[in-house]
Amino acid sequence: MRAFLASVFSLMILSCLNSCRESAQCRLSDECVYNPDATVFTVWAGEASDVELRLYDEPLGGEAETVKMRPVKDGFWQVGVRGDQQGRFYTFRTFSGGRWNLEAPGIFARAVGINGERAAVIDFEKTNPEAWDEDVRPPFGAPVVYELHHRDFYIHPSSGVAHPGKFLALTEPATLSPDGLATGISHLKELGVTHIQILPSFDYGSIDELTLDQGRYNWGYDPKNYNVPEGSYSSDPADPAVRIKEFKQMVQALHRAGLRVIMDVVYNHTYETEGCALGRIVPDYFYRHLPDGTLSNGSGCGNETASEKEMMRRFMVESVRYWVDEYHVDGFRFDLMGIHDIETMNAIRAALPDDILVYGEGWAASAPALPFGQLAMKANMAAIPGVGAFSDDIRDALVGSPFNSDPAFAAGAPLFKERLEAAIEGSRSWTGRPLQQICYVTCHDNYCLRDRLALSCPGASEEELLKMDKLAQTAILTAQGIPFIFAGEEVFRTKGGDENSYRSPDSVNAIDWHNKKVYNDLFRYYSALVHFRTEHPRFWPSLDGPDPEVTFLDAPEGVVYFRIDAADGSRLWVALNGSRRPVPVKAPESSFSIIVTDGLAGLDLPGTGGGTIRVEPLEALVLLQK
Repeated sequence: MRAFLASVFSLMILSCLNSCRESAQCRLSDECVYNPDATVFTVWAGEASDVELRLYDEPLGGEAETVKMRPVKDGFWQVGVRGDQQGRFYTFRTFSGGRWNLEAPGIFARAVGINGERAAVIDFEKTNPEAWDEDVRPPFGAPVVYELHHRDFYIHPSSGVAHPGKFLALTEPATLSPDGLATGISHLKELGVTHIQILPSFDYGSIDELTLDQGRYNWGYDPKNYNVPEGSYSSDPADPAVRIKEFKQMVQALHRAGLRVIMDVVYNHTYETEGCALGRIVPDYFYRHLPDGTLSNGSGCGNETASEKEMMRRFMVESVRYWVDEYHVDGFRFDLMGIHDIETMNAIRAALPDDILVYGEGWAASAPALPFGQLAMKANMAAIPGVGAFSDDIRDALVGSPFNSDPAFAAGAPLFKERLEAAIEGSRSWTGRPLQQICYVTCHDNYCLRDRLALSCPGASEEELLKMDKLAQTAILTAQGIPFIFAGEEVFRTKGGDENSYRSPDSVNAIDWHNKKVYNDLFRYYSALVHFRTEHPRFWPSLDGPDPEVTFLDAPEGVVYFRIDAADGSRLWVALNGSRRPVPVKAPESSFSIIVTDGLAGLDLPGTGGGTIRVEPLEALVLLQK
């Protein structure tokens, strides 16, 4: 019997190894294929002349069992290890350049131990929540994106959650603030947004998972293991399977609530160069270098990855596909997307279903080591159909550039009218379609909206700041493109003037949910506009329908007045008064409904055709003709 079982195991391992040799292309994502009888390990090692697998019984420390690997094809190496390896940890070590490189988890590690130092062998079937096979992606509709950070959204005691700062917090269906108002998933549903963009939730290097009791904070733009959820957001970072299951539970709960999930991905650089898998397994290959041999630094973080190289491109394509297939993720926001090359972004777009959102920052921190025309910069978006970019045009026109404190349109500065009109129409100068424009005024970077308005308008009263806030978001939620809201803006969030809070304490970053009661008028205004947008998709660009027509109408100085004509003949009229005086605008000739006026939204007041309507200073008017 023993001889028979040994023969079966050998045949199984041989079959796994042969599948890679005979396939047209080995997959980076097949790094660790587990079976109770044997596990097959695969790694791409470039031009290494020797590769070894190192197996451990612990995530840190201990002695390694070393297993020699064999080359299979195209720089891939493989080995099969008999027996049930579940619960063990592993690294790879490569020999190149006349020396053994430092060991590291695989390039495509899918499970890791604490702090991501070693990859882990687990049975992925056991990480699936109950009814995971029945999980379905919510309908696409008219997207409205909401950006949040796990700690910001839940860490304040007023959040009312049982798992503050964890993936599981977004599985709690009915959480309340001390004031009895909805927080968490219930708040998101009440607000009406459709897509939740979560700041980096892959395994990143700036938080020590051994000292989580110290309350350390970071946004997470420090990639360590790209294809594993971050341990500090799990209930037990020491158990490799827990973070995976809890991430899936989070996605499942959001899907059940009708919300899609967008991952913030950071393929443009790594947390360290020599200290991460990309830099250890195949030194130098995955990074761009300057003519003098030093690392190019378009990310401003010490290095930039080389997406134009075959294996980096394959890594990125397989990675996003993996997050969609294994974790049911619904979209990707690319950090510093301008560092990546156009061909790679097109390959990513082609690898994903059409209704998976793909967009990013169409810029870099400094000039990357590739010609501008090859890069996924905002100016090159027409060459990347189906991929969107953040619109600094609409941001700067409404609230001003982050590089100065000057006021803009929403604060009564009329000089930005033409730039705002171009963005409202869809920024046709750089988009192939308006759907490529992500419309926003603030995000996690730079000042939040309340702080930015206070900076550019010193001495403004709170009442004035609230008017400016509403005016800016009305423009965002009626412009052509995809509107984007930063978490907490709807409850007048402040960071106390901290412009770059990436590692500031919770006292700066946490959303105080008492604000929802204090600024409930503002929240209801946001919610009414968001719901109006999602309930009237004919006025906004869609994946497969015609783009609506935008016509700008005569208006006094400092006022933007436009009409959106839908294909079914209905019309939307929007007036944005960026001046500090009341102004009259010409009303439609036939009857209409007043949706927004006098700082209130979600109305359905009758209006008769002809005449004029008064728009108050720093306020908006929205009219609907069915």
